[in-house]
Parts: sequence; C-alpha cells; structure tokens
Amino acid sequence: MNLLLVRDVRTPKFTLGTIYHQSRQICYTVEDAIRETKVAGKTCIPPGTYPILITMSNRFKKELPILLGVPNFEGVRIHAGNTSEDTEGCILPGLIRTNEGVLSSRAAMEKLQPMIQAAIDKGEPVNIEIRNA
Repeated sequence: MNLLLVRDVRTPKFTLGTIYHQSRQICYTVEDAIRETKVAGKTCIPPGTYPILITMSNRFKKELPILLGVPNFEGVRIHAGNTSEDTEGCILPGLIRTNEGVLSSRAAMEKLQPMIQAAIDKGEPVNIEIRNA
C-alpha cells in the first residue's frame, strides 16, 4: 500500500497537508514547520518515501504507525493531535482542517490505522511518500 502526503500550507510555526491513497483523499495533516536546519521537536521530517510499520509506542502505550529510516529522526509516528504543539516531528491526521491544524484527529486515526494494518496483515509493504507542494 502506498500513501501520499502532500504538504500544501507552510508557515513559520506549522505545516498542513493531505494524505491520499490511490488518488483518494484519506485525511488532512498537521506537522511542525519545514526548516532548513533541524530544530529538535520543532521540525517536520524531510520529504521522501518511508516504510511504515505498526508497533507499540512507549510514549502513548498503544500500537501506532511508525515511519522507518527517517534521516536524523527517531520514533516518528502517526498519532492523534490537533496542532503543531501536539507533535515533535510526527504526523497528526484529522478529518477537518483549521487555520492552525486539524480536528477529529482520533476519528482520522480510526480510519487510517486500520487501512495500514489491513495491508500489513496481507503481507503488503506500506510506504508513505511525503512531498512539499
């Protein structure tokens, strides 16, 4: 399964985007700001294609999607949250986009995570391509 995250709104504080699967919109996203130089806990991950697994998150105490092989980052997850204040480099999905983030994030996770898990259960690799528009 291949997901595509297109980042289309960039501000000094946050980045907004949309996740697609087979050209169909799945949800919106909010991340930290795009920066030329990484600032710990305040920078989104670089564009690229990353494998996704679902593993136990020690921080959240539940299974969540994790992106692998992100240069200079560790533990990048897709998890619920509403603004860039709720993330430290992770991707936060939502069903509604606001001027500063997303809403209905838990509902978006309930939509996205089972899609990822179903593909993994079938033995399909899951990847996310991240592009800056």
